[in-house]
Order: sequence, then C-alpha cells, then structure tokens
Amino acid sequence: HHDASDGVFHITHYKQYPPNVNRVYSYFECRRRKDAQFNEVVFFGLQYLLKKYLTGPVITEEKIQEAKVFYQLHFKQAVFDEEGWRQVLEKHDGRLPIRIKAVPEGKIIPRGNVLFTVENTDPDFFWLTNYIETMLVQMWYPITVATISREFKKILAKHLKATSGSLEGLDFKLHDFGYRGVSSQESAALGGAAHLVNFCSTDTVAGLLMAQRYYSCPMAGFSIPAAEHSTIISWGRSREKEAFERLLDQFPSGPVSVVSDSYDIFKACKYIWGDKLKERVMERSEDSALVIRPDSGDPAETLIEVIKILEECFGSSLNSVGYKVLPSYLRIIQGDGIDLNDEGWSAENVFFGCGSALLQKLNRDTLHCAFKCSYVESNGKGMDVYKQPVTDPSKGSKRGRLSLRRNSDGFIETVERGVGKPEEDLLVTVFENGTILQEYSLDDIRKNARLWEEDLAPVQHNSNEPKPLELHHKHIMNGVH
Repeated sequence: HHDASDGVFHITHYKQYPPNVNRVYSYFECRRRKDAQFNEVVFFGLQYLLKKYLTGPVITEEKIQEAKVFYQLHFKQAVFDEEGWRQVLEKHDGRLPIRIKAVPEGKIIPRGNVLFTVENTDPDFFWLTNYIETMLVQMWYPITVATISREFKKILAKHLKATSGSLEGLDFKLHDFGYRGVSSQESAALGGAAHLVNFCSTDTVAGLLMAQRYYSCPMAGFSIPAAEHSTIISWGRSREKEAFERLLDQFPSGPVSVVSDSYDIFKACKYIWGDKLKERVMERSEDSALVIRPDSGDPAETLIEVIKILEECFGSSLNSVGYKVLPSYLRIIQGDGIDLNDEGWSAENVFFGCGSALLQKLNRDTLHCAFKCSYVESNGKGMDVYKQPVTDPSKGSKRGRLSLRRNSDGFIETVERGVGKPEEDLLVTVFENGTILQEYSLDDIRKNARLWEEDLAPVQHNSNEPKPLELHHKHIMNGVH
C-alpha cells in the first residue's frame, strides 16, 4: 500500500503492540518551545494528502502481493502483515477504517495545540493509525511554508500601512520565485500552494495547479512578463540598451520586470533607463509600469542607491502620509526584505521576491512538528498514554483523547484526557472510512488565514532590540534568482 510513502519501520509495528489492543489514537502538533521564533501556525495541506493518497479503495490484492515480495526482500524475513491487509480489502472494500479530525484549513492556531487526530474505527485495525504516520507527518511542510509566508505578510503589512496609509496591493507584495529551489515537483506544488494561502503572486506553476485540482480555485496567483539574465546578455555587453528597449517594445501594456544588474546596475539605471530610454519609460502608464530588478550586491544598500538614482532621473512625490514615491510608471522588485522607512521611502515603491528561503530553507524542526499516540483501548478499556523523556522535557506529549476549544478569554487551548465538550470542539471530522467528509476551497482557507488587527500594530522603531522575526526576515528573504 503506497510502498514509497510509508516509513519502513511501521511495517513491523503490528507485532509490537500489547495483546488485546483495539484502538490506537494519535495526534499531530507543532510543539511549543521557549525560544520559538513563530508562536502561531497556519494549518494547511491535509486535504491534498487525503485526496491524493488515502481516499477510496486504496488497498488491492495486487498491492498486497507487491508489498509482500518487497518487504521479504527488504527485511530478509516475513514480517509483512499480509492477513491484516487482506482483511482491509475484504471487510472494508479496501478503504481505510480510520477517522481523522482536524482544524479547518487556514485557521491560525497557537503553537503547542492539537492540529489533527487519527484513530481506527474498527477494533481489528488498531495498527493502521500509526502506519500512516509517515505520510501525515509530512504535513510539516505545507504548514511551515504557509506560516512563514504569513509572517512575511505581517511585516510587509506593517510597513505598507505605516508608509502608504493603506494595505492596497499587499496580496501582490511577496512573489514566490522558489520553484527551482525546492527538491521535487510535489514540494513545489505543496509549498507553492501554501504561499498562495497568503499572497496572489507566484511563478511556481505547480502550486497553481494544486490549488486548482485540490482546492477548487481556478487561478490562485498571477505573474508578469520578466527578463532573466540570459535574455539580456544574449544581446552582448555593448547592446544592453537594445535588450532593454526590445522588452519595452514587446510588452507595451501591462507591467514588465527587467533584471538590470548584468553588468552595472547603477550605470544601467542612470544612463540607460534614466537617459537613453527615459522618454520610453515615461510614456508608460501606472498599469504598465517598468519594474527594475537589482539582483546582486548588499540588498539594502543597492536598493537605496538605485532608488536615489531613479529619483534624480525621474523625480519623486510625497504620498498622503509623507513618504516618497517614484512616478507610478516605475517600480523596483527586490529579492530580499528591507526596511526602507529610515530613508523616507514608501514600501509602495518595491515588490519583494522570495526563493528557496520560503520553500526550502526549513525543516520539520522549524516548528517542531510531531505525531504522538495519546490514547489506547485494550479490551474496550481506555488508557491515556504519553511520553516524557527525562533527557528533554520539551518533547513531552499530550495525554488522552484531545479536543481544541476557544476558552472564555478567547484563547485557543487543547483539552486533554477526553474531558472536552464535543459542542466546543474546533476539530472537524474530515475523513472517515475512506471518505472525505469536509472540503475546503482556497477561498475558505484564505478567509481563515486573514491577518488580524493586532498583526498590523505600528512597527516600533524606538526599541534598540530588533524582534527575532525581523532578524529572520532579513536573514531569510535572500536571493530571488
């Protein structure tokens, strides 16, 4: 059964449980840590895994035979539970007798809370719960990308509000350039779709296709025509102006992005864009802006210098909150996060791009994602179980059946030991016995993941200590192409 996606050690587990076990109940969380950079997470991606791998009759006689041969070769002994799987086939028509309850996708949940639970619905198949652990724990990836993307959105929202007076254009401020920087097509799809929970700007086509196929969104993100170094340098060093002009000719309407650091970004801005092609640039409209892309050097210094050169050539004006704005036909896209306020420039001038920092420079421990058993039944008698390693208390796990509720103070908390009130439970049954019971569209998910007012509290500039996130932000948004 899906040989490739099940961690091999689970194969032998049915032999290891105590006798007479008839239910195993496990849960997934992003563990809370004292030094945590991120205090809340965006839940996203489960629906894809369920639809692609777990729904319908997933067990067939052919798969059972294939797995039997495979694991005989692998373990060099007969440990594969052929009979157990044949029971799934005969008794349940090859559908998994499993129930999964989960937070609605897109919801923002504080670290250290249950995000989903998994249990068997037929006492004969207690071993199934943790058999599918390997695949379900891969949820760490879309959750982490959606969370980091949303943290970027908070920072961008604060700066945009502070320097322009509104949040107009926020959904297009961070562009996903990370397709080439991830390890597989499936990672690109999951990571790309996770970013699209927060933004509408991407070059990662696989993410758009996933949003379409699994989250019923016809077109989740947008892009603009853009030059890359190959299309500029193929004209030769002496003809950079001709290369630039060709782009203006080819894309007269709609924005166009032109990488301008192939030889000398400052000269390109001053002498080509700001002089030889100045009239051509000025005749473009706000809807057809030229978006200049620096792509090397110290991001903050280069950006400020480029903006100053462009101001000398094209002028600038003050917006309603007193920050400087380039003419509407001229913008910059930058592959790194930068704080522009100090120089008096509005965040309106700049679009940001993010590559593998957003989609790849993270792992299961970025948010400490874990899947643990918390409750078992033997002979119909329940027992709350947990781990509590003496060598690392932070790896302790929750006990008993779990529910998630909003308490009277409005805070979300996990109720352990099966004492939660069902009517308060925020966990929704999304999967039962091979069938998906609740689906979310990307629209629903985007609504759930919207920023809150407190995410937009003004940026504090008086404190000397940068917030850990601002540091991460500088450190992580590096390298567009």
